Amino acid sequence: MTMTNTHDVIIAGGGPTGLMLAAELALARVDVAIVERRQSQDLAGSRAGGLHARTIEVLDQRGVAERFVSQGKVVRVAPSGTISIDLGDLPTRHNYVLALWQEPIERTLAAWVDELGVPLYRGREVTGFAQSGEGGSGAGSGVDVEVSDGSRLRAAYLVGCDGGRSLVRKQAGIDFPGWEASVSYLIAEVLMTGEPELGIRRSAQGVNGLGRLEDGKRIRLVVCETEVRRGDTPTVDELRAALVAVYGTDCGVHGVRWLSRFTDATRQAAAYRAGRVLLAGDAAHVHSPAGGQGLNVGVQDAVNLGWKLAAVVRGTSPESLLDSYQAERHPVAARVLRGTMAATALNRGDERTSALRETMAELLALPEPRRRYAAQLSGLDVCYDLGAGHPLRGRRMPDLDLATDGGPRRVFTLLHDARPVLLNLGTPGALDVASSPWAERVRRTDARYAGGWELPVLGAVAAPAAVLIRPDGHVAWVGDGTDAGLRDALTTWFGPARSG
Repeated sequence: MTMTNTHDVIIAGGGPTGLMLAAELALARVDVAIVERRQSQDLAGSRAGGLHARTIEVLDQRGVAERFVSQGKVVRVAPSGTISIDLGDLPTRHNYVLALWQEPIERTLAAWVDELGVPLYRGREVTGFAQSGEGGSGAGSGVDVEVSDGSRLRAAYLVGCDGGRSLVRKQAGIDFPGWEASVSYLIAEVLMTGEPELGIRRSAQGVNGLGRLEDGKRIRLVVCETEVRRGDTPTVDELRAALVAVYGTDCGVHGVRWLSRFTDATRQAAAYRAGRVLLAGDAAHVHSPAGGQGLNVGVQDAVNLGWKLAAVVRGTSPESLLDSYQAERHPVAARVLRGTMAATALNRGDERTSALRETMAELLALPEPRRRYAAQLSGLDVCYDLGAGHPLRGRRMPDLDLATDGGPRRVFTLLHDARPVLLNLGTPGALDVASSPWAERVRRTDARYAGGWELPVLGAVAAPAAVLIRPDGHVAWVGDGTDAGLRDALTTWFGPARSG
């Protein structure tokens, strides 16, 4: 008889999105486990590289940003195709891209998740599942998960973080509409004879590049194929043919350590949830790697979903809170898809596209367009639609240097345990929640801040008297010196009073 292990949440996939989600749920004291097909966190090749400002901020909110920053290289410009965008004046402590390959990113996340005690079923993958009770909370509601080794798991919720070909998404019956590939690329780590021409070269299909790896010997290359091909196991002969088409020679390529193919196929899940099954990261959206958005958007998906799912699992919030996950994150990914499609088009090498690219470069050299685009690339301009009011509402809370009775504090240090914060910047002792039904759910802090308030894109905004900060760092309520609307915001985001 096969034993069934039970958890609150099962995550299919232990890449960056799955690991970040597991950490968020573990911080919220939810019993979560990951099913990951790889035996270790090893990755073939360099894969994605780079953390944008908002991703570093969310890691900073959890107190682990320095683990990543200490391993990477700070780069004050962000590439958009071959146009470089200056990030130096973004109003954030992390006004840069952190150049760091995916493998150390994953290893660092995995080490953190291990510290948090999350079980990880390695060398196995989810092969099927059955829901009972759909989205309801009655007896017997849950998801029975089949695993490739023949074992079974049971959970209240299953989250598919299992990539663009997501089995979870397919078996949940969630449509994945979008656009077929217009170009395919080969990416590889190789040796080459002689001295190949390093750097960027444009062809009719897009941008090609050769760069030397840290060992000083191997070359990391990205090259367009003359025709769109599919499948992520290309041959060395296909690599040689693509090199000849672009460079006129195969550059004496040999010693191929890693070779893969990617395309600019662009798709987004029609729904991020089907009953007790949810999607995050590449399982919910795939697109061109232009701009290095994929890993970052997936991690930010996880931070948006984690605290909401935890509140529902613990019973402090109703199931309907999960509806806000798609409402907030689907438009963000849709805009990323649009941006990567535009970048792919701008990368083409014909004369008309070159003229368009030069025009775009001129526009992005102007201060206002550059600041707007820099904030978008960095993920700092995301504003969830939480209704009218102060411009902070729905935006990420700046990491201010606060003065408190206990000494100086940064805002982000208040979010390390992934709990919501009611930050009172007015009369000390006001907005007391200590005796309210939310006392155990919301941390109240009195503080003082004398500096100006500056937001990405918007610039200077009026100083609020108080803010209610969600665990993901976004502002749910802004006070004007009274508590008008506070109770409604607490109820909406952190559960009704009767659940206390």
